[in-house]
Amino acid sequence: MTYFLSVLGMFLVVESIPWFLSPGTIKKAILQIVEVPDRILRISGFFLMMVGLLVVRLAVS
Repeated sequence: MTYFLSVLGMFLVVESIPWFLSPGTIKKAILQIVEVPDRILRISGFFLMMVGLLVVRLAVS
């Protein structure tokens, strides 16, 4: 459980860096994401999940 909480904490730190450094740019990016078709977002999300699983698998072995 300690490892999970450490990973969660690091995830939150890394994900919040762009919001802290450049909130205006993040807002513009979100407005652009709204225009992207759902199909492309779904494919991108699946691809990123698979890359994440691969990274976790490589880190654990």
